[in-house]
Amino acid sequence: MLLEVKDLNVSYGKIRAIKGISLEVNAGEVVTLIGANGAGKTTLLKTISGILSPSSGEITYDGKPLESIKPFERVNEGICQAPEGRGIFPGMTVLENLEMGKFGRKPSKEETEQDLEKMFGLFPRLRERSSQMGGTLSGGVQQMLAICRALMSRPRLLLLDEPSMGLAPKFIAQIFEIIGEIKKQGVTILLVEQNAAKALAIADRAYVLATGNITTQGTGK
Repeated sequence: MLLEVKDLNVSYGKIRAIKGISLEVNAGEVVTLIGANGAGKTTLLKTISGILSPSSGEITYDGKPLESIKPFERVNEGICQAPEGRGIFPGMTVLENLEMGKFGRKPSKEETEQDLEKMFGLFPRLRERSSQMGGTLSGGVQQMLAICRALMSRPRLLLLDEPSMGLAPKFIAQIFEIIGEIKKQGVTILLVEQNAAKALAIADRAYVLATGNITTQGTGK
């Protein structure tokens, strides 16, 4: 098991956003979390990333408790998140955004070039726009960039938060096709998504969240 969440509780002040949930993600899986706005999906991903701290419960990654591991150290351990809303750097070029993804690894020039070629292979549009400022890209290309920036850290566990949000159907189809390709490359994926049909079609297993609780779980099928 790569990731295990046990009896996790997360609060914003007096509001309990996550209420004692438990889940697991095995190496090589795509596990999806689906649910309405406010269900707690993004809160869970931010807690796994270390951006939020739980009030109680435990998150274990590769057999190691994450409680004392800082967010940037979690990236170095192999956990990386492509956030909701993309979160790219608008004043940087596509290439500079991608290079920010490798910041903690300090790879060699040769490794960086290999990783960039892999990203451009996944999304050829990024090669075409490599010198374009991130803030001038369309929403679909920004999402491609956000995913590839996360992949530049060479994660073992990729957290994807609403990758299809606000995108045209042609981009949605492409994003989910690439998620399947990323899985084939051996990356484990925890996917938060409101497009339930697309998410469940690609998922090995799924959890349904409602107001901070897991209400249903099972195979994607």
